[in-house]
Amino acid sequence: MNAKYNVFVLALAQAVNGAIGPILISLGALCGAYLSPDHLALATLPIAIRGIGMAIFSMPAALLCKRIGRKFGFATGAVIGILGAVLASYSLIHTQFWLFCVSYFLLGFAGTFLQQYRFAAADQGDDKFKSLAISWVMTGGVLAALIGTKVNLLTKDTLLPTPYAGAFLGAAGLLCLGFVILLCLKPLPKSHIVHAQSTANARPLSHIIRQPVFLVALLCAVSSFALMTFVMSGAPLAMHHHGHSEAHAINGIKWHILAMFAPSFITGNLIVKFGKMAIIGFGLSLLIFCSIVALSGLELWNFWVSLILLGIGWNFAFIGATALLGESYTEAEKNTTQGFHDTILFGIVAFAALSSGAVLNAYGWHTVVALPIPVASISLVALFWLAMSRKKKHVDIKP
Repeated sequence: MNAKYNVFVLALAQAVNGAIGPILISLGALCGAYLSPDHLALATLPIAIRGIGMAIFSMPAALLCKRIGRKFGFATGAVIGILGAVLASYSLIHTQFWLFCVSYFLLGFAGTFLQQYRFAAADQGDDKFKSLAISWVMTGGVLAALIGTKVNLLTKDTLLPTPYAGAFLGAAGLLCLGFVILLCLKPLPKSHIVHAQSTANARPLSHIIRQPVFLVALLCAVSSFALMTFVMSGAPLAMHHHGHSEAHAINGIKWHILAMFAPSFITGNLIVKFGKMAIIGFGLSLLIFCSIVALSGLELWNFWVSLILLGIGWNFAFIGATALLGESYTEAEKNTTQGFHDTILFGIVAFAALSSGAVLNAYGWHTVVALPIPVASISLVALFWLAMSRKKKHVDIKP
């Protein structure tokens, strides 16, 4: 009973705490350009710094949750996020670019706990429930997109003449509410007992990460998340550069984030029906199609449709890869493996965010949106190889 209750609480927390995502994403590059107008190549640096914070603290966050429990670990993340959001508002008011970057670093630290929600959901039940639980929690992102965009539009100009500062105070308010929600999580004693009893049987991390299933799951997760971040980070600036309004850019990110999470209503069931690798492959294919749409023109629909395809592709590929990753570790190995996975993931995602601004400034939007084609293709080849190797060994590849 506690398992389903906890998944509901995690989904609600995802909706509220995840609502700061649209604010951070849509305003990160715009604030960077506002605070550093003479160095536009650095406009996406705050987003990259956030990714670096997530990379650095992914393992410590996982270990902290292991030590004090996910309930209080997640609540700690919300408090760190509140501090980061308030600091972001302060740095905008006082026109401090580097202080703003520090605030995004703290928000990245907080984000590592938010990313752990999907792992917490996956650990609430058996293998069949795992994909569904991940999907249900990620569905909270649908509400997050709507809530975050609404809060952004309502608060971003409340502290004029300083633009955007009010939106970060709005983000702090959301995190305060999320903190209260997280305190409603209930413990699952059985899970902790199993972990304690099986710790002695845990394999070394070096052995776990050499498994083909781990390597392919990591590659697919990294490629889908990094490509999504690379394109998404530069999109608001590109839209503004090509004559579209700030409201169009903010709403474009809203549709993108809705597309990231709306499929979660069915993603878990699709994984159960068709298998993890089929859904990952479909998601990666959508990322390629996103590039084709974006390369075909610079009209508003090109931006919005490509961002929607980018979001849907990320959803299928990333949720599928997260479920596939679960095949590589046992209960005793989960915290270490998940922490290592997210450290690699967000390190590369941070590089993607930083590169987006530099590539956009130097080579233009079409170069940015062309990258998913070769990267997603490589991941598809690796996924096909894993599927064929399993077939040869007569292993059941259904979840």
